[in-house]
Amino acid sequence: MRSVIFDLDGTLADTSGDLIAAANACFRQIEGRDVLDPETDQGVALRGGRRMLSVGLERLGRYEPDVVEAFYPVLLEAYAEDIARHSVLYPGAMEAVAALSASGYGVGICTNKPEHLADMLLQRLGVRDAFAALVGADTLKVHKPDPEPLREAARRVGGDPAKTLLVGDSDTDRNTAKAAGVPSVLVTFGPSGADMAALQPEALLERYEDLPALVARLIGANS
Repeated sequence: MRSVIFDLDGTLADTSGDLIAAANACFRQIEGRDVLDPETDQGVALRGGRRMLSVGLERLGRYEPDVVEAFYPVLLEAYAEDIARHSVLYPGAMEAVAALSASGYGVGICTNKPEHLADMLLQRLGVRDAFAALVGADTLKVHKPDPEPLREAARRVGGDPAKTLLVGDSDTDRNTAKAAGVPSVLVTFGPSGADMAALQPEALLERYEDLPALVARLIGANS
């Protein structure tokens, strides 16, 4: 079976608002105020919790790796407590997922979000059942850009890892697919969309309506 594996944050859903809120909960403990801006720091948010903490601490002139590690569990706890207040699925995302599934592709998720948080978010958004597999940052001993989580996601949906495609929004996703020897499609509607062309993926995606045709062109149709 051919499969299509999706990244989560910045690809299927805009989760930046809730991620930034969790980081700012940490900064209120550290500095007594919010540091990250929900409007201008979306790209920072989608690089993960440690990146948000690092950027905020650098702005405060207080960056220390030990502080990042100390507050990372605090950030995750704050995020879990209010994980879907602002997060929304991108327009057309689930319609594309349904169309791919109906065409016989295995559909799953490979994310660098901890698995339990990814599962919680998908449940809250009401779409967990649409994906046959979920591989998170801590599912295996390695995470993206190591290719093994992508391959494992393909296997878990019943697919051949050599006949899969990764839909993502970052250099991490591009490098993961490249390491696995499979094509990647990078979305251009996220916070870092303008930077995706420079990564030279096999295709760019401006709107989800175009994804099924791109998939068929890049990895073929399931017979």
